[in-house]
Amino acid sequence: MNIEEKLQQLGFILPKVSTPGGNYVSVNIRGSIAYIAIQFPIINGEYYYQGKLGDSVDTQEGYKAMQLCALNVLAHVHHKIGIDNILGLNHIDVYYRSDKNWDEAPLVANGASDLFVNILGAKGTHSRAIFGVEHLPRNFSVGLSATFTIENATTEK
Repeated sequence: MNIEEKLQQLGFILPKVSTPGGNYVSVNIRGSIAYIAIQFPIINGEYYYQGKLGDSVDTQEGYKAMQLCALNVLAHVHHKIGIDNILGLNHIDVYYRSDKNWDEAPLVANGASDLFVNILGAKGTHSRAIFGVEHLPRNFSVGLSATFTIENATTEK
């Protein structure tokens, strides 16, 4: 089963890739490692899940926001490299903004972790770090960056 079929089976589609908001590239390949710049809950230029977790965004919405961030990561990988060239997901960095009394970051981070494992299988297992931050661009509640090991690193899609 290819990636599009797997996504469809799980009720997801890859969003269109976004344009970087500054002087950087969304996917940077060094050797056999692909570094994916931070992705936010955006679909076709529309912003979702803005605000703070535990305030205007609840934990379940945060989980969905992280799923959307992960879909954007996969969209960039698919566009730049081709998902079939993934050997494995190495690591993700999860960023979130929250109310001072909210403490469910691992549950929100699972939105990305679960999606990667469900879509990529064993290739989607990874390590992760979770960072609470004061601000994210455009008032987003969450953001996600990732690194992948890839084959055919010199061949871009």
